[in-house]
Parts: sequence; structure tokens; C-alpha cells
Amino acid sequence: MSNDVVPVEIRELFQTPSGCAIFLGNTEKVFVIQVEQMMGEVIAMFLRGTPKDRPLTHDLMISLLKGFNIAVERVVITELRNSTYYARLILQEQNELGRKLVEIDARPSDCLALCVALKRPLFVATALFNQLEDMSETLQRIKENGGEAEGE
Repeated sequence: MSNDVVPVEIRELFQTPSGCAIFLGNTEKVFVIQVEQMMGEVIAMFLRGTPKDRPLTHDLMISLLKGFNIAVERVVITELRNSTYYARLILQEQNELGRKLVEIDARPSDCLALCVALKRPLFVATALFNQLEDMSETLQRIKENGGEAEGE
């Protein structure tokens, strides 16, 4: 893989009054993506490996992909437009005819859920990563405050 992407991972996940803040990053920088509360709960369940009574939508997606012998290769968060992040889900199909890669436009929250559930690599486009504000100190303050942002 070329230098056009930077590897990141989920560093922390916190419920907020308006949804869920997911802190992503590496040793260089941390940034935050806001997602809906339910998606935050789903991602947290996958992170913890929480057993579910019934399959969730992402479990269904995983079953469908496996049923057609399609693997999630990786996830790339590609851009930020009008305060909305965009992502690409890179899928790989391998069969007797060869290997085929397909990129699908997807919500970052869905990509994160699949990425965590399947333990697949997560990347951010280098151009995007370079322009994002480093939230490392904010994350550290929240951790020191027991998971609550100052002023809440």
C-alpha cells in the first residue's frame, strides 16, 4: 500500500448527549468522528465482543459477504465535506477466475462497525489526516475526567 493512506485505530468511544464520539488515531494524531447513538452502541458491542441474542444488521451484512465469498479487505476514511466524513469499504472477491477488488461508498460508522467486527485494517487518506486537528489532549482530558468532557 502506498503513502496515500495512514493506518489508524479506534482509541476510545464515548457516549455524548447528541450521539457518540469515536476517537480514532495513531501515535501521531487523534481525531474524532461523531456518530448516531445506536451506531456507537453497535460499534461498542463489536469492540467488547458482546454476544447478541439475534443478529444485528452488520451481522447480516457479514453473513452475506461470507456467503458470496467476499472479504472486507480494509476501510479508508477518505474525506471531510460540510462536517460529514466519507469512507470507502474495500471488498475482495476471490474465486476460480481470480481476485477482484471493489470499492463501495459507505458511511464511516458502518465501515467502523464492519472493521471492528471482522478485525480488518482501518486507514485515513493522508491528505485528510494532515488537515485534521489533533485531539490527543482533549482525549486525555476526557479520560482524566472519567469519560466526561469538561463542562458537561
